Amino acid sequence: MFPLADVPRLITAGRLTRLLRLVHAALREDWGLEAPRIAVAGLNPHAGEDGRMGREEIEIIAPAIEALRAEGLDLAGPLPADTMFHPEARAGYDLAVCMYHDQALIPAKTLDFAGGVNVTLGLPFLRTSPDHGTAFGLAGRGVADPSSMIAALRLAADLARRRGVPWRR
Repeated sequence: MFPLADVPRLITAGRLTRLLRLVHAALREDWGLEAPRIAVAGLNPHAGEDGRMGREEIEIIAPAIEALRAEGLDLAGPLPADTMFHPEARAGYDLAVCMYHDQALIPAKTLDFAGGVNVTLGLPFLRTSPDHGTAFGLAGRGVADPSSMIAALRLAADLARRRGVPWRR
């Protein structure tokens, strides 16, 4: 992770293109979606308001999305992040790509804090973890909710089966 102040300079068309291809491939291969629909958030409030609130959407994000659409990927965006996560909006995509940590994790944790799972894509092995982090402050006190850890282990097992990795219970 990086400080929020570093995010704008770290967003490049190349990085975004690589990420969107990786996400698209994972949705097809690991989740079995034949034609994944991906929503892409803008960086700035209201996705930049046509350049009035930032130019990253116009200069970086939209051109990367357009290039991948030309390759056949079903991408929507850049979208205003503040309107992407209500139920009607979520019905229009399979996965949302956000530009920074809180833009994605505030809605994700609001929707399912106890069952949230983090999946790291692009590694040569499966990696899942509880979405809320390690909760070191709760360790050893007998008060932690194991739901997210259980969900992470179940998802790892499901993904392993889909990939044909031998798995025993």
